[in-house]
Amino acid sequence: MTFKLGLIVNPLAGLGGSVGLKGTDGVAKEALAKGAVPRANERCQIALKALSNMGVEVFCWANDMGESCARSAGLPVRVLGKAATQPSTAADTLAAAQGLLAADVDVVMFAGGDGTARDLLQAIGEQVPVVGVPAGVKIHSGVYGITPKAAGEVVAQLVRGELVSLRSQEVRDIDEVVFRQGRVKSQYYGELLVPEEHQYMQATKSSGVEVEELVLQDIADFIIDNMQDDTRYIMGSGSTIAAVMQVLGLENTLLGVDVVENGQLLAKDVGAEALLRLCHGHSCEMIITLIGGQGHVFGRGNQQLSAPLIRQIGLQNIHILATKTKLKALHNRPLLVDTGDPVLDAELQGVVPVTCGYNDQVLYPIGNPHGR
Repeated sequence: MTFKLGLIVNPLAGLGGSVGLKGTDGVAKEALAKGAVPRANERCQIALKALSNMGVEVFCWANDMGESCARSAGLPVRVLGKAATQPSTAADTLAAAQGLLAADVDVVMFAGGDGTARDLLQAIGEQVPVVGVPAGVKIHSGVYGITPKAAGEVVAQLVRGELVSLRSQEVRDIDEVVFRQGRVKSQYYGELLVPEEHQYMQATKSSGVEVEELVLQDIADFIIDNMQDDTRYIMGSGSTIAAVMQVLGLENTLLGVDVVENGQLLAKDVGAEALLRLCHGHSCEMIITLIGGQGHVFGRGNQQLSAPLIRQIGLQNIHILATKTKLKALHNRPLLVDTGDPVLDAELQGVVPVTCGYNDQVLYPIGNPHGR
C-alpha cells in the first residue's frame, strides 16, 4: 500500500535569521539583498531521507515548493500545481495545502516557521495530521520535529505502521515588529493535529501495561463528551462499543447495530435498509471497532453497515475505537474492509485515526493487501 505524503516547502523560510532580521515576514527581499541563502529545501531533504525505499509517494507543488527536494531525496513525486508568483507567497502555501487536502493525503509534511504553520492552520485546520520540518527563524509552535531528521523519523514510524499518537498542538507566532524592538509578544492562533511518538496515557496504565477496564472507560468518556446534539450515532457491534453504551446507560445489542440520538436509544438491533431510512436527511456519525486479532472493521459481523450507508455518512464521520493492546495484537497488519463494494473498499484504504483513550488517537492503516 502506497503512503501518500503531502509536502509543502516555504522556500523563503528562515532567510531573515542568518542576517540578523529576526524573521522573514515582509523582509525577504531585504534578507536576500543582505546575502541570505535559502535553506528550507535543504532541511526538508534531510527529513525526506528517512523515507527512502518505504513505499512513499510525495504529492506537492512544483519546483522549490516541494518537488525539488522530493526528487533530490529519490522519492516518487506527483506534482499537483505550482506557485502563482516567484518568489512564492503565503497565498501559494494556502493553495498548496488545500490541494493536498483535496488529494486525500495521509499526512502533510511542511518546511517553514511559525508563519507557515499559521498558513496551514488557515487552510486545513485539523482535517489532516501535519508534521513540521523546522526551517524558519521562529519556531514557537508545537507542531515541529526537534530537528529535520526527527520530523522525518516521525513520518517513517507512521509508514511502518507503528502506533503513533495524535495530539492537537498549539500554533503560536510572535509579532516580528515588536520582536525587532527587543520584546517577545507571542500569540495563540489555534491548533493543528500532529502525530507524536507513542506513549501510554498515565491514567490508563499499570506498570506500563494497559488496564482494559480503565481504557474502555476513557474511550467511552471521550466519545460521549464529544457527541453532538441532534446527531444520530450508528453504534456498531462489539464489546468496545458496548462499553460506550454502558456509560450512556442504554441497552446495547452486542452483536447488532443500535442508533442513539440526544443520549437516548432511538432504534435497537437495526438492519441495513432501516439504517438507511433512519439516516436519510439527518446528521449522522458512525462509531465502530475492529474484530480482535483479525482487524476487520467492515464486513464481518456488521453487514448492516452497508456500502450505501458508509458512503452516505462519509469516512470523516466514522470513528474507529480500539485499545492499543488490541491494535498491537495485529502485529502491524492493516485494518481490513469488505463492504461488498470493491470501489468503496479501495476508497477506504489509507491511514485513519483510531481512538484509543481520552483525547488519545493513533494513526493506523486500512489496507486489504491481498484483496485486489
